[in-house]
Amino acid sequence: MKKVRPTTKVKDALRRRIVRSLRSQGFEVARGTVLPPNELTKEKIRALHATAVAHRIERARDGLCRHEKALLKRIASAYEVVPDRISPKLVEVARGSEDELLFRYASLHWSIPVSSGYGRRLRFLVVDESNGMLMGLIGLGDPVFSLAPRDQWIGWTAVQRKRRLRHVMDAFVLGAVPPYSHFLCSKLVAMLATSTTVRAAFNRKYGGRRPVIRRTPHDGRLAMITTTSALGRSSVYNRLRFEDHRLFNAVGYTRGSGEFHFANGLYGSLTAFAIKHCEPTAKRRRWGTGFRNRREIIKKSLPALGLSSEWLYHGIEREVFTVPLAHNTREFLRAEHSRLRWFQHSEKALFEHFRDRWMLPRLSREGQCRSWSKNEWALWLKEKDLRA
Repeated sequence: MKKVRPTTKVKDALRRRIVRSLRSQGFEVARGTVLPPNELTKEKIRALHATAVAHRIERARDGLCRHEKALLKRIASAYEVVPDRISPKLVEVARGSEDELLFRYASLHWSIPVSSGYGRRLRFLVVDESNGMLMGLIGLGDPVFSLAPRDQWIGWTAVQRKRRLRHVMDAFVLGAVPPYSHFLCSKLVAMLATSTTVRAAFNRKYGGRRPVIRRTPHDGRLAMITTTSALGRSSVYNRLRFEDHRLFNAVGYTRGSGEFHFANGLYGSLTAFAIKHCEPTAKRRRWGTGFRNRREIIKKSLPALGLSSEWLYHGIEREVFTVPLAHNTREFLRAEHSRLRWFQHSEKALFEHFRDRWMLPRLSREGQCRSWSKNEWALWLKEKDLRA
């Protein structure tokens, strides 16, 4: 498609929409820069994300609203949870299943907009076998190619990263849902991401598969998971240990860039603008000829509108964590070792450690959460519809 030069009228209208949207979210737009509010607390960060979260919920309405009543039956009210009987089980999400609908529905309740993950994806529900209710979510997707804190922690070269990044996945969603979150079960969900169950599922799904660009088949080894905190410094991942080692390593902070502040109705307009007026960075036959991802669309559109591509930097830093799955993960990712010496983390052993270290002490201090109702989670249905 031949690109055409945008008219001044088109550019001015879209620029004004962008500036109004950023200001309505709480950002300061002045002298060609975008700045977050001063003294970013967790509540202020949630407020900055609120518009994007609301937009994501509205976009999901058509696909999920008719299922909401049934999906809420898989969320526990407080009275349905007996702490002494909690028995977590990882359930891999199959595409097109009710589990997938539940995963999508539950992720809409996160305080920041949850992406769908990029490229390869591996998703799990954490289910309480004592009552069949949802405890939490684990979503793994392809990691970004360049992430300075991660890359410095590993210590690999650009060549090593290009060859070994296929052995890393990023957790794009990781946490517990109410009322299990009251028992600190977000820590449990994070711990379960390191289990042999997750490694085995990765091996089944991707072992032997040939990537689109790199034609050599994947050997199915998942050596490390990365993740970033949702609200600045994490209180969930810090100090998580099992047996004789730390599970999550805090290795630094992101630069505060991303697309969430354009994900509130603007992204569709920016996409249409980019397709009509901007050229993709590179065209590879195997990748297709369109834009590579959301970031490229925004990065191309902003300068074409007379705005700085630096507006991708929203200034909200997220803490970066590496989660090695073997004793020699770093050596393997640097191509110094050819075999991985795995940690052996069973779901049962991880839960027993979590129960004794965190859940039981929490219950002894605060008791059981008794007031929360699953109906509080309803996004679209009214109380009368839920009772019907």
